[in-house]
Parts: sequence; C-alpha cells; structure tokens
Amino acid sequence: MDKVSLDDEFVKLIQDNEKIIYKVCSVYVTDENPIADLYQDVVCNLWRAFAGFRRECAVSTWIYKVSLNTCITGLRKYMKRPQHVSLSALSAHLMETDQDDTIREMYRLIRRLSALEKAIVLLYLDEHSYQEIADITGLTSSNVGVRLVRIKEKLKKMSEVN
Repeated sequence: MDKVSLDDEFVKLIQDNEKIIYKVCSVYVTDENPIADLYQDVVCNLWRAFAGFRRECAVSTWIYKVSLNTCITGLRKYMKRPQHVSLSALSAHLMETDQDDTIREMYRLIRRLSALEKAIVLLYLDEHSYQEIADITGLTSSNVGVRLVRIKEKLKKMSEVN
C-alpha cells in the first residue's frame, strides 16, 4: 500500500472512531493532562502502531486497547510525580454537552474508579462482550464478569453516599 493511501486510510479510521478515543480520554482527564493532549497522544500512538496492525481483532478493539494503554500509561507517569492528581476538570470536557444530569452523574462516579475499573466499565457501557473486554484489558472473561459485578456494587454504593 503506498504512502498516500495509507495516510488516507488512517485518517478515515480516526474519523470513524473518534468517539471511542474521546470517550476513553474523557475519563482520564486531569488538570495537567487535558483532553486535547490525551487525544493527541492516542492518535500519535495509533499512527505509530498502524502499519503493524495485523487486523486480527476488530479495529474498534484495537483502538480501545491503544487508547486505554496510552491514557493509563500517561496517568501512571503523572502519578509518579510528587503532585496531586485532580480529576475535577473532566466535567468541563465531557464529550457530549447535551448529556442529562443522570449521565453526568454516572461519569462523575466513574471518574472515581481505578484506571482498570474505568476501562472495564467504559467497554461494558459500549456493549462489548466479556471476551472483547478481556482481550482489550488482558483479563480473563470470567474475571471481567466478577469485576463488573463488583464495579456495579461499588458505583451503587458511591451513588447512595452522594
């Protein structure tokens, strides 16, 4: 495949899947790592990996995996610094501005979860199967099920407290 068509294919892939990228990035936003920076990092990592993408899984699965790994790695690097990580900036950057209060509250609670829990719940909300979630996160399918039950319980308790 020549350079121009490879570039065009990549641009189309990003355009077709930008909601996935924004959704993942929106959960990992910090004051020091705004959504635009996260999005750019994800797209750069997707570009670096694009030529080697063997299409052994769905494109969306690959994009989720790269997006989650990029955001989690960025968060881990930031958390190693002796600074406080504030996730309060997320509400200003939610992907869709017409979300109702219930969805805003759900995302607020999701932001309080651990990095892996966020990844699992986002994939679940996007109606990925347990096996697809397992493939993306590196867990087993049964472990995904167990973790989802615990995450749902945790979110329910968190919503009752607030």
